[in-house]
Amino acid sequence: MSELVNLQTLGLYGVGGGGLLYGLSRLKTRLELSLAKHKSLAGHPRMARRVAAQLPSYSYTAQQMFGVDGAPDAVIRNRQTAFNVLADQFRTRYAQSLGLSAQTESGISDMQFISAYRVPFQFRELMGKQLKIASFVAATAGVTVTDLDGNCFYDLTGSYGVNLLGNDFYKTCIAQGSALVSDLGPVLGAYHPVVADNVQRLRHISKLDEVSFHMSGTEAVMQAVRLARYHTGKKNLLRFCGAYHGWWGDVQPGIGNPARAHDTFTLKEMDDDTLRVLRRRNDIACVLVNPLQALHPNASAPGDSSLLDSSRRAHFDSADRAAYTAWLQALRKICTEKNIALIFDEVFVGFRLAPGGAQAYFGVQADMVTYGKTLGGGLPVGVVCGQNAWMKRFRDDAPADICFARGTFNAHPYVMGAMNVFLKSLDTPAIQALYDDLDGTWNRRAQALNERLQQAGLPVQVANLSSIWTVLYTQPACYNWLFQHYLRLEGVALSWVGTGRIIFSLNYTEADFEAVMTCFVSAAQAMQRDGWWWFNPAQTNKTIKRRVLRELLAHRF
Repeated sequence: MSELVNLQTLGLYGVGGGGLLYGLSRLKTRLELSLAKHKSLAGHPRMARRVAAQLPSYSYTAQQMFGVDGAPDAVIRNRQTAFNVLADQFRTRYAQSLGLSAQTESGISDMQFISAYRVPFQFRELMGKQLKIASFVAATAGVTVTDLDGNCFYDLTGSYGVNLLGNDFYKTCIAQGSALVSDLGPVLGAYHPVVADNVQRLRHISKLDEVSFHMSGTEAVMQAVRLARYHTGKKNLLRFCGAYHGWWGDVQPGIGNPARAHDTFTLKEMDDDTLRVLRRRNDIACVLVNPLQALHPNASAPGDSSLLDSSRRAHFDSADRAAYTAWLQALRKICTEKNIALIFDEVFVGFRLAPGGAQAYFGVQADMVTYGKTLGGGLPVGVVCGQNAWMKRFRDDAPADICFARGTFNAHPYVMGAMNVFLKSLDTPAIQALYDDLDGTWNRRAQALNERLQQAGLPVQVANLSSIWTVLYTQPACYNWLFQHYLRLEGVALSWVGTGRIIFSLNYTEADFEAVMTCFVSAAQAMQRDGWWWFNPAQTNKTIKRRVLRELLAHRF
C-alpha cells in the first residue's frame, strides 16, 4: 500500500504505460528544476525562510564583544579603549544629528529597521546604546552632504541609486521641472505636454515601442510581470539567485516576505542547468534580469549586517563583462524561441552604465525594461518600456479581457517636468563627457585605491561595476562591520548597508576622489591600529562560521 501511495505521489501510477511515462516526465522536470537551483540558501527561498524563522536572537555581552575571535588580553583592552573613544567622538561630533534621530526613531518604522540592521545582530545591543549613526542631514553641495552639526561628508550613499549626476544636478532638475509645469499644477489624469517629449526620448533610449509610467520601481516591475503573464497565459516567473527586484512578494519569495510565493522560480544565474529549464518548460511567462548581479552573480545584496567574517566576494572586469554578455545573449535566444518575456530590471543601474542603460552596455535587447531612481530627476518614478505586443492591455477580439493597471499619481506633472529636464540633460555635452571612457575612469580609480590600501598593508580591497563599488576584506576577521564607523569619522557618508554598496555620483573629480582615497586609507589604518584586524593564523572564515553556528545551536536548543 505504501508503494502505491509513493507511486501516486510521484505521478507514476496510472492506467497502462502512459501513466508511467507521464510520471517519469514530471519527475525529470522536477529534477531539472532542482538542479538549476543555487546550492546556497539564497537559491532556496522556502528553505531560507524556514531557517530564518528558527534562528535565535542573542547578544554578546560587553566583555564578549571585544574578544569573540580569541584575541589576547592586550588586544581586547586596546579594542575596549578604542571603542570608548569612538563612542565619545560620535556623541560629541554628531550630537544634534543623533539627538533628533533618537527623538524620531520610535515614530518611523524605516529608521527602526535601518538602525537594527547596520551591524550583525549579535552586536546590536551594545552598538545601539553606544555607537549609532544619525539619520538626519541638512544640506548638500557638490559631492558632499552636511549634517545638523555642520559636519561635511563625501557622499557615497548614492541616495539608493538616484544620485547619478550629483545632488546639485537634481536640485536643478526639480526646480526647472517645477517651473515647466507650474501653470498646470498637480492635475492628475490629463497629461502635461512634457509627457509627449519624455515618451519620445524614452523610446529612443530603450529602443522599445511604448512607455507606461508608475510611482516606483517596484510598481514598474509589477506591471512588467503582469503584462508578461497576461500575454503568455503562463503564471510562473523566473528570477535569479541573489537578485533584487523590489519588495513585491512575487519577486521576493524568501526572507522578508511574510507570504509564500507560489509561482516564482529562483534559479542559478550564468548556468547551463537554468538554460535547460527554460528550454524544456512551457509554463514560464518571463525572466527577470537585474544587471547589477554581474558584480556578484548568485549572491544576495551585500550589507555590513552580515559581516561576521570576511567571505564577501565580488568581481567584475572585461572577461566578466564578456561572460555576462554571452549569458544574456543565450537568455535572449531562448526567450525568443519559447515566447518568454525577457525583462531587464534597470531601476537601479539604468543610465549608470551607459546613456542607453544596461541594454546598450551589454548589447542585448529586452522585451521590456523597467526604470526608476535617477530617471525622475530626483522625484519618485517607475517606468516600463516595451514592445507593442507586450505592452498592450486589452484584446481586440475579447473586449472584456483586459490587463488593468492604473495609479493615481502616474505621470504626475511635477515628476514629468523633472524627468524632462533629466532626459534633455543627457544630450548635453557636459553630461555626455561624463560617459567618456566611463569604465576606464572608475576602474582606474578602484585600482588606485586598491594599490594604496595594499601598499599600506591593510586587509581591505574594493571591487566595482563602473561607479558601483563594494568593499572586500582579505583577512579573516569578525569586526569588518565597524569599518563604516571609522569611515564616517574620516568624513565619508555611506548608506545603511555600510561598505556593502558604495555608489559614486559621476561628477566626482580627480581631486574629490583623491580626498576619498585619503579618507579610506586613514580610516583603515585607524581600525587596524585599534586592534580590530588582529591577525590569528589559525582563524579562517570557516572557523568563524563554525563558531557562530555553535553559538546559534547553543541558544536555540
